[in-house]
Amino acid sequence: MNPLRKIIIGSAMAGTAVLGGAVGAGLLGTAQAQTTSTTAAATATAPSSSAPAAGSKTPDWTKGGHQANGKTETLLTGDDLAKANAAAEAAVPGATPKRAEIDAEGATYEVHMTKADGSVATVKLDSSFNVTGTIDGMG
Repeated sequence: MNPLRKIIIGSAMAGTAVLGGAVGAGLLGTAQAQTTSTTAAATATAPSSSAPAAGSKTPDWTKGGHQANGKTETLLTGDDLAKANAAAEAAVPGATPKRAEIDAEGATYEVHMTKADGSVATVKLDSSFNVTGTIDGMG
């Protein structure tokens, strides 16, 4: 193989590698940014602000759920919302429901709550709105 041909083939391979890396990085960035967002009007209780204060561990309740196991978490409405919130409030007395949604990770529903001390809890519910578990944090 002559030297000119080696240079051309080597350059083409290097260019392909760089292009492939750029496309891959772009796809990873896009996948990370794909999160379902919702409006504050659809939440159980309107948040005091749309974003947590700097250094705060309080989540942004206006953000919708994530995707897992082929399901996208969607906010509950109407009677389902009322039943889920009532069950969660009974499970964690003194806590305020912030977002109730279909669960993508095992339970049928989940309710994210803020406790009186400001910490966060997640209540998992079955299809009959029975509590199946309570988790400290966002679950």
